[in-house]
Amino acid sequence: MNIEKQILDDHQAKLVVDVDKEQLETFKRRAARKLAERGKIPGFRPGKAPYNIIARTFGEEAITEQAIEMLMDDIYPKVLEEAKVEPAAAGSLENVDTQGETPKFTFRVPLAPEVDLGDYHSVRLPYEWTAPGQAEADKALEDLRQMYASTETVDREVQVGDYVLVDVNGKYASKLKEGEEDKSAGLSRTGFATFVREEDRDEEWPYKGFNKELVGLKSGDSKTVKHKYAKDDSDEALQGKTVNFEVTVKTVRGVILPDLDDDFAKQVGAGETIDALKEAVARDVENRSRAEYDDKYFVELIEKIKEVATIKYHQHSLEHEGEHVLDELQQRLAQQGMDLATYFKLRNTTQEKFTEEEVLPVAKKRLERSLILDEIIRKEGIQVDNAALDAEFGQTLTELQMQGMNLNELRGGRKGQQQLAQAVAMESATRVLTRRALDMLKSIAMGEYKPFEVPAESAEATPEAEAQPEGESSEEKPE
Repeated sequence: MNIEKQILDDHQAKLVVDVDKEQLETFKRRAARKLAERGKIPGFRPGKAPYNIIARTFGEEAITEQAIEMLMDDIYPKVLEEAKVEPAAAGSLENVDTQGETPKFTFRVPLAPEVDLGDYHSVRLPYEWTAPGQAEADKALEDLRQMYASTETVDREVQVGDYVLVDVNGKYASKLKEGEEDKSAGLSRTGFATFVREEDRDEEWPYKGFNKELVGLKSGDSKTVKHKYAKDDSDEALQGKTVNFEVTVKTVRGVILPDLDDDFAKQVGAGETIDALKEAVARDVENRSRAEYDDKYFVELIEKIKEVATIKYHQHSLEHEGEHVLDELQQRLAQQGMDLATYFKLRNTTQEKFTEEEVLPVAKKRLERSLILDEIIRKEGIQVDNAALDAEFGQTLTELQMQGMNLNELRGGRKGQQQLAQAVAMESATRVLTRRALDMLKSIAMGEYKPFEVPAESAEATPEAEAQPEGESSEEKPE
């Protein structure tokens, strides 16, 4: 079998394979018997008719087509092996030429991604996180008090820190252009509850800063507020529009904050004393601050690595990652009782446009980040040890339970739990490897590189071994 290989610019291989003519003839006869077994030929038992009778009944073209399909199933794995091609997905048969002396089959095969990290050890990025001060911890404690606060109806003007129930009626201030659809209906709400904060927030409805307009009003008061939306507003229907909002205050409720004492600490469940609560809040603020900084730091660091690296992948790999991004969005929407079709309608877009403009850019960053980290793990010999995997496994299970999953009531019973355990173990191993790869990149970027070493007291773990729930035999493997 002679194979001509050409690597194309779009990271796929074009393989032209010469097939022995006698081999094709052999498969044609097999194909003829297969066709004869499926269909009745008068005067012959299934599969026993001579070739010329089968060809006259079904046609030479049908036999050749079936033979090619059977031949491809037989030789395609051998073609990939001999051509030393690692596919990213199933290839396609582009052309078949059986007219010449030697039949030729042309395949196109998407190639597995390739990463050359370049001189990544020369990349530098200082790590400059600073721990938050007492002011941030105090603010977090006040936010916690707000969460546990109670409210009471008050007969006074609205103040910052109040909950207010209002009716809002929004109308475009100017006439619509000819043919322009009136979408102002979405700017009205009855019995809308809102909280008047000290700071304005982007997610505030119907626009950032609206709540401050309520300050000074009492129950029963009305007010008309005019607002012009920016020309680049996220809602296309509101871009550049001026809207008059008629607002009527229905109820004003003042907030009663709990005292900062030991009883409050016990109510929150973060300790027996107010000092223990303050320590827990400060620790949480510090952890969240570090996590937020790390997110930005590693995004920037990966971008710097990409500048010295060479990454190649076929469009199929990007589209496959895009499918994962879209699936995750669909799951998040389902938790909110919404489907993709409704989401696209609210966004005034189509799935094709949304995929092109929003999904694929996210998928590209995720794919390239994943490829870089996988190559770091491979080159640096980063491994998973038992102790780290055990800790991560427990953490992952805890997260699932906090999300409402009852692990004892999974469908599939014992077998279903075993499959879940294996999936959690694989996810846990991925998390540990990713974290260690990022730590390795951080040490390189700070000029403090040290080769990875598996802790001496912990042998290398395999997710399959760690996936066994208590009481399960290690010989029992999920299908």
